[in-house]
Amino acid sequence: MNFDFSDDQRLLQEAVCKMLAETSTSVEVRHVLEGRKPYSDGVWHNLIGMGAAAAAIPEAYDGAGLGYLELCLVAEEAGRYLAAVPLSSTFYLAAEAILHGGSEAQKQRWLPAIARGELIATAALGSRETYLGQPALVFDGKTLNGTLPVLADGALAGLLVVRVGDDLVVAELKGAGVTCEALPSLDPTRPYARLGLSAVPAEKLAAAPGAVVAQRVLDGAAVLLAFEQVGGAARILDISREYSLERKAFGRQIGSFQALKHKMADIYTRNELARVHAYYGAWALSSDAPELARAAAAARVAATTAFNFAAEEGIEIHGGIGFTWEMDCHLYYRRARHLGQLLGSEHQWRARLAAELIKEAA
Repeated sequence: MNFDFSDDQRLLQEAVCKMLAETSTSVEVRHVLEGRKPYSDGVWHNLIGMGAAAAAIPEAYDGAGLGYLELCLVAEEAGRYLAAVPLSSTFYLAAEAILHGGSEAQKQRWLPAIARGELIATAALGSRETYLGQPALVFDGKTLNGTLPVLADGALAGLLVVRVGDDLVVAELKGAGVTCEALPSLDPTRPYARLGLSAVPAEKLAAAPGAVVAQRVLDGAAVLLAFEQVGGAARILDISREYSLERKAFGRQIGSFQALKHKMADIYTRNELARVHAYYGAWALSSDAPELARAAAAARVAATTAFNFAAEEGIEIHGGIGFTWEMDCHLYYRRARHLGQLLGSEHQWRARLAAELIKEAA
C-alpha cells in the first residue's frame, strides 16, 4: 500500500507553498494578530483563485474536484505559514457538512458560493445541550433561537451549519436576529465569537441522522487539522535549525551544542511520528475507509502532541530572545494551542482512539 502523494499532488503543494511564502509572511500574520485586518484577504483570495481551498469540492459545485489528498497538502502548507484565513471553518467543516448532509438543491445553493470565495462559512457540529442552564439552541423547523457561546470565525461568516440534537441546520448570519460579540483568544489570527440567534430563518439539511454526518465531518476535519499541525511543527524545526546555525555563544554555533541537538532530534522524532499518522488519516479520508474514525483520532493525538512540543522547544532553542514579541516563536505557540483545542482537546481524541481500538479488539 502506497501512502505517499503523487507528483501532480506535490506540484500543487509546491505552488501553494511558494504562494504562502510570499504572501503569508510574518508581517501579514501580525497585521491580523494586532487587529489591523480581520483576516488575510490576499492569502484567502489566492487560495480560492488557485482552486486550492476548494480542492475537495466537486466540479459540479464550482470546486476544483481534486480530492482530499490535495486538500491535506494545502492544509499542511497553511499550517507551515500560519495562514490567517477561515480555511478550517469554511472548507473542513461547513462545506463538508453541506456536501455530506445536504440535498442536491442545498448543495447547488451554497457550495458554489463557498468554492468561489463569495461566502465564508462556519460550523458547530458538536453536541451543545445547554448554555447557562438554558437550552443552547432551539430549532422549530423554520427558525433558530439561542446562543452559540464560542464559534470559530463567527464574526467573519455569512453562513452557519450547526448541530441541534440529531439535526444539522443551516442558517444565514447576515440578516436580522443575529448578534455577534468578538471573544478574546490566545490566537487572534483564528478568531472566536459569541453568537446570539433570535428567530433566524434556518432549514434542516436533508441527511438523517445529522449526528452521523457531523461525526464523519469532524473525523475528516481532524485529519486536515493534523496536516496543519504537522506543517507548523515542521516549520518550527526549520526556523530553530536556521537560528542555531547563525547564533554563536562562546565562539561556537549554538547548534553544535549537544543539548540543542537533542532538543531538535526530539522535535524531529515527534514530527515524523505525527506525519505517519497524518498520512494514514489522509488515506482513510480519501478512500472513505472504515478505519477513518481510528485513523483520524490517532492523527489528531500525534499531531497535537508534536505541534505543542515543537512550539515549546522552539522557544527554548531560541533562548531569551525566543520569549520576545519580535520573534515569531509566539505565533507558532499561539497556533499550536489554538489547533489543539479547536475540535475538542487531545484528551477527548485519546478517549475516542481508545474506544475505537477496543471496538476493533472486541
